[in-house]
Amino acid sequence: MKISDTCVDCLLSRVSLECSLCGADARLTGVTGRACRQVIDELRNEPLSHPQVASRIHRRAYTVLGNPDPFDALKRSGNRQAEDVCRQVRGRLHTFREYVHAAVIANIFDYGVKGHSVTSDFLSFFLEEIEKDLYIDDTERILPLCSRVVYLSDNCGEIVFDKLLIQYLKSHGSHVTLAVKESPILNDATMEDALGLGLDRIVDHLTSTGGGAEAEIGINLDLIPEDLRQALEECTIIIAKGMANFESLSEMSDMPPIAYLLAAKCRPVANELGVPVGVKVAKLRME
Repeated sequence: MKISDTCVDCLLSRVSLECSLCGADARLTGVTGRACRQVIDELRNEPLSHPQVASRIHRRAYTVLGNPDPFDALKRSGNRQAEDVCRQVRGRLHTFREYVHAAVIANIFDYGVKGHSVTSDFLSFFLEEIEKDLYIDDTERILPLCSRVVYLSDNCGEIVFDKLLIQYLKSHGSHVTLAVKESPILNDATMEDALGLGLDRIVDHLTSTGGGAEAEIGINLDLIPEDLRQALEECTIIIAKGMANFESLSEMSDMPPIAYLLAAKCRPVANELGVPVGVKVAKLRME
């Protein structure tokens, strides 16, 4: 997906949030905003996907603000909240569809979308949402493809429910490679989060999407490490969580089957998927 005027407005609102999270005063907030607008002007007509542009904007904001991880406190809080809810609801989950649905519900742990808020009462939200249907439900077609999975994670908090889905896959014979971010970017899950949740003891292989200190949201095949490249070549399906992974992968061809698991939290992504804003999808893409 390419950047639009709606995307620019959303990106700048996210920069404002980053300034607030860092406690920036009015002067620094203004300097940061102008620096990020300059990045947008420089890159807007470049052949880059929305996640690539967004990543460069946020890296510029982090540099100007002097903070490599503005979302640190929110990420930790999201993981704690998700773990608490997970303990209370995991007994309700039995089928592949239910584990997928739970993981998609948890995709609301996203602080970077204008007009989207993260509920302070995730338990009530979860119990309400689990009673609803997925708007697109390709789970019956996805499961038979899950013998060898590359799982692309998304946000903190959400990754707690990814862990449940991965445990289900492992218990049913799947080989799972999990890829997280190599360094902090927005509230995406990093290697630190995965290790803290013990995912290294559950998956067959834990890696990152690469990029070092310049790790991007979504996935950029030019930056991925060799172990992830090999896993992508050998897998039977990619499970891609969240909007940024959808935005990245929708630009790519000659890929394995992809299961997009996400809530469509903004109009451009919803339009690309052909669904209303706010719905939950488990959509299988076959080349």
